Amino acid sequence: MKQTSLTKMLLAGIAIASITGVVHAAPNSQLTLAEGAPESARQDFKKWTAGERVIGRRDKCYGIALAGQNDCRAGAGTSCEGSSTIDFQGNAWTFTPRGLCEHLITPHGPGAKTELARNNP
Repeated sequence: MKQTSLTKMLLAGIAIASITGVVHAAPNSQLTLAEGAPESARQDFKKWTAGERVIGRRDKCYGIALAGQNDCRAGAGTSCEGSSTIDFQGNAWTFTPRGLCEHLITPHGPGAKTELARNNP
């Protein structure tokens, strides 16, 4: 009985942490912010690129990771973290601070909260 309660509590904690946890993903030096990005996005970008751990909710942002630096699931034929094979692979995502993804620009175009059709193997 105690094992079941402990398991439920641990799973609940993991779920809460995934919603409101700390963003661990690192940006790369080729990312920039779109002109006109709000001040809050600029502040989060500055903290994120400086390596600070940004606390709060996060978004999956597609098409912004360098090869092998995605957070998880990089489209068909890949498994998880670090499995992207192309820079800025459109079906590979990286966690970003919430509200930042839609303002990120790569050398191949903007990041997106949904899979992109560009740079896919």
